[in-house]
Amino acid sequence: MSPMRSILAAVLLAAFVMPPASPVAAAAVTPGPVCDHQPLANATAPAGAVTVDAAVPGDLYRKSQESPPGTTFWLPPGTHLLAADPFGQVIPKDGDVYLGAPGAVLDGQGINRAAFTQQAKDVVIRGLTIQNFVAPQDQGVVNHDSGEHWIIENTTVQNNKGAGIMAGARQEVRHSCLRNNGQYGMNAYRSDSTISALIIEGNEISGNNTDDWETRSPGCGCSGGIKFWVVDKADVRGNWIHHNHGAGLWADTDNNDFLIENNLIEDNDAEALFYEISYNLVFRDNVLRRNSLVAGKRRADKGDNFPVASVYLSESGGEPRVPARTHLVDIYDNTFEDNWSGITAWENADRFCNSPANTSINTCTKLVADRTQCSAPGIASPPLYDDCRWKTQLVEVHDNTFRFDPVRAGCTNGSCGKMALLSNWGTYPSWSPYQGKVVQDAITHDQGNYWFSNAYYGPWKFVAGDTSRILTAEQWQSTPWDQDNCASFDDVMPHC
Repeated sequence: MSPMRSILAAVLLAAFVMPPASPVAAAAVTPGPVCDHQPLANATAPAGAVTVDAAVPGDLYRKSQESPPGTTFWLPPGTHLLAADPFGQVIPKDGDVYLGAPGAVLDGQGINRAAFTQQAKDVVIRGLTIQNFVAPQDQGVVNHDSGEHWIIENTTVQNNKGAGIMAGARQEVRHSCLRNNGQYGMNAYRSDSTISALIIEGNEISGNNTDDWETRSPGCGCSGGIKFWVVDKADVRGNWIHHNHGAGLWADTDNNDFLIENNLIEDNDAEALFYEISYNLVFRDNVLRRNSLVAGKRRADKGDNFPVASVYLSESGGEPRVPARTHLVDIYDNTFEDNWSGITAWENADRFCNSPANTSINTCTKLVADRTQCSAPGIASPPLYDDCRWKTQLVEVHDNTFRFDPVRAGCTNGSCGKMALLSNWGTYPSWSPYQGKVVQDAITHDQGNYWFSNAYYGPWKFVAGDTSRILTAEQWQSTPWDQDNCASFDDVMPHC
């Protein structure tokens, strides 16, 4: 690490209480097929369970209403229906358990908006297939109202409109199939911003956003395999995330303390991971293949030279003042193969609290309680000068393997195969203190962003400062950029 970066890191860490140590690895879960590979369990009703009659529409709703909290319901094989009404639904009570025998399907008939609703706690759903519900935009089918600590396991949620699942605090989604839903596989959003401690483990998340929401509502930022909004702590591990029509994972707006590890993320139309105006991330031991090929080509065909990446950090970085298991965005021990590009660390100089250019309307950083404080003249001086801006800072990219063949990526015009650390020229609004090259200089030289000890294979290019500056590996490693110390290129041993 350069002396300047070492000094910056030391100053930042000395100013605040040190956060807990970096995350400790959980037992590895091997990513792989889950859809159509669920275990054959619950073939008979457990002792004391209430059996639901598939031949009686609405039987599941009625028995849930009539039974006390903590009841186990068993759904035998067959197609179970709710009332033929948009608001036909199941309303669990605290501690209810819903078990599906092999072949048990809860079908929304293209009529029902949601399957499981309201805010009971500690609900368990296991072994069911839940399909053909028609949730409106941004709403979901399972846990529609974001109840706390739901466990969804060995369950298939497919072919629904909206989001297959909504998330609540301490929700666990394990070994489940979230596929071909109209908007999201899961939407981790709650209006009061109280979602925390999510576990998403061993799932297959594929083919979501079938309704192509980014085309239907340009700029909505409302699509992907999973979308996270203001989530504090999430563990995403051992999942196979593939062929989603948009980003595989998208964390947008003041998320914090994410551990994303041991996932196979491939063939998503856009980014494998889009981490946007968020904080403190460990991204490790993942395999990323052929992501952003659709989005990259679409942008290149328009003549746009922005470095579309497989991991896109947009105004996101480490922040010691926001409590988490790390004070960095730490990206290491991952393998990248034939994605449109590698990693783009970007900061929009015009996007900050109270700026008209902030597309996350009415939001502010976690460091400022009242966004209206972020205005002239106060924003021009510390602490608001620093705290009103989501900073791409304390990003470390190290010990990764980057393989790139432009033919396999379907890119022959040189617009792909990039690694980037950049910003735009600040212009807006007129009272912004970040005009000109202020943020460009900060992100490239002063905010502790550092690549090191990576291995590159193929014709990689490097972008520094702004989109027009394309560097060779030698230039990327040299002053004034000083990146990728101890990196190797096509097996040429590094000089450290």
